[in-house]
Amino acid sequence: MSAVFDKPNLRHRIAPMLQGFDGPLAFAVFLLACAGLLTMYSSGFDHGTRFMDHARNMLLAGFIMFIVAQVPPQRLMSFAVPLYVAGVALLVAVAVFGITKKGAKRWVNLGIVIQPSEILKIATPLMLAWWFQKREGQLRPLDFIVAGLLLAVPVGLIMKQPDLGTSLLVLAAGLSVIFFAGLSWKLVLPPVALGVAAVAVLLVFESQLCAPGFSWGFLHDYQQQRVCTLLDPTKDPLGKGFHIIQGMIAIGSGGIFGKGFMQGTQTHLEFIPERTTDFIFAAYSEEFGLLGNVFLIISFLFLVLRGLAIALDAPTLFSRLLAGAVTMIFFTYAFVNMGMVSGILPVVGVPLPFISYGGTAMVTLGMGLGILMSISKAKRLVQS
Repeated sequence: MSAVFDKPNLRHRIAPMLQGFDGPLAFAVFLLACAGLLTMYSSGFDHGTRFMDHARNMLLAGFIMFIVAQVPPQRLMSFAVPLYVAGVALLVAVAVFGITKKGAKRWVNLGIVIQPSEILKIATPLMLAWWFQKREGQLRPLDFIVAGLLLAVPVGLIMKQPDLGTSLLVLAAGLSVIFFAGLSWKLVLPPVALGVAAVAVLLVFESQLCAPGFSWGFLHDYQQQRVCTLLDPTKDPLGKGFHIIQGMIAIGSGGIFGKGFMQGTQTHLEFIPERTTDFIFAAYSEEFGLLGNVFLIISFLFLVLRGLAIALDAPTLFSRLLAGAVTMIFFTYAFVNMGMVSGILPVVGVPLPFISYGGTAMVTLGMGLGILMSISKAKRLVQS
């Protein structure tokens, strides 16, 4: 009889919390984290405590993932409006009295220095998913226009800082929510066709459009230079084109099997700029080669496919849209980073998830994983 009143032991108290972990998703993250630690140990060999800091950031992201995974999607929805409003307010604060570093005003001091744009990577898709959940069953064209405005505000403020990389990530996350909510293909195809046409014009008239002194108007000078450098990095091999050229050399020199762990010459002779952050994929490719890249791409694809599977099985519209958007954040991170290091996309300062060094980005990734875990847990509870 006394057993009825016995307090549950620690194992029984923790077991329900561990139910929030989706096994396949956790496995994909584990593989990527291992690759990240190996690469950081090699590429950050002369960066002091960078390897230990990277490991600490991973542990912090894991803790945040564990906490967020315990929050049910219905509770997450209640955070949507206040988190979005606070994030936009902080972006306005950055524009008014933010801290400028290296020509960009992206930080604000509130006792501690924070980068509000990172908040909007999660807050924007959260807000849009909340909006479409509220309009479920009665969606009209006006609702998509409102959603577009909700997305345009943070994207515009972030681009103004300027921070093209983060603005693209927020834009991709927001557009994925709008698309998954049921945006007609008739509205999707025209901008896609316009983008393809713009790329074609740029390729044909590259010499005129990238001539010295010619301004495009809608981009900052450094952003215009990045696009022109992408088209022909050899025009300025020791300046603007140095990053792309050295990245491609490192990737190509890795061959099929790579030069071996800690054996990358481009990395250890410091030819690769930002080798622990934006260009860490070049360092990884040099040491682990084509086979290592195939492993990395398969791991990312597995993570993305698992995230989309969670989105498809989610019990509510809010959960489906949010899971789909978070999954597309991971896809965009990986695709843009690998693309810019490989020379097929402009350099925009986007880290490679779980591989690149960076505490703020790692925390954002941890929150995203926690959201996916929470939605996966909610699906299993509904099914049971």
